[in-house]
Amino acid sequence: MNEYSDNELISNYKQSKDALFVGELYKRYTRFVFLVSMKYLKNQEDSKEAVMLIFEKLLQDLLKHEIENFKSWLHVVTKNFCLQQLRQNQTIQKKYHEFEKFSVSDMENQTFLHHTSVQENEQKYISLENAINQLNSEQKLCIELFYLKEKSYKEVVEITGFDLNKVKSCIQNGKRNLKINLQKIGIILLFLSFFEQNSFILVSMS
Repeated sequence: MNEYSDNELISNYKQSKDALFVGELYKRYTRFVFLVSMKYLKNQEDSKEAVMLIFEKLLQDLLKHEIENFKSWLHVVTKNFCLQQLRQNQTIQKKYHEFEKFSVSDMENQTFLHHTSVQENEQKYISLENAINQLNSEQKLCIELFYLKEKSYKEVVEITGFDLNKVKSCIQNGKRNLKINLQKIGIILLFLSFFEQNSFILVSMS
């Protein structure tokens, strides 16, 4: 397979749907995608995760597009993915700061706001715990280890016995499902602050 050109790999993948052909592209271009991601994200862990997510995305995208120069096309895909991540992070930060500003904006009613905030936050913490408990066991375990106990990917792999791809998939899918669960009860701001400002909330999962 390593003797195939990029276009031959893509053509074979479209015909067979065999992910091994995309795996060969992954081996060839992992470092390329990582370096492009680093240029925009400026963070090794974020760039490593971007590599995984981009190649997962390619499993669908390669079936949809006619590609003449794969490397050039992949550069554009990676650049767009990173820019999208940066825009999402900026939006998250903006919403979080708006939430903070709102919570202390009315100085005349500061005592009332503080009292209400404590009560509301307590309920939100309970809602977050319930939302996490609704995840399947694998997603819940990975979310708790990675975010609440601040374990690295490597440590989560060692603790769970899952391979790295499964750990990242559980975390990614767990975050998405958790967001859905929280949106149902109207506390999306808690979700955003939980994952982007991990010092904002402490939740006991014992």
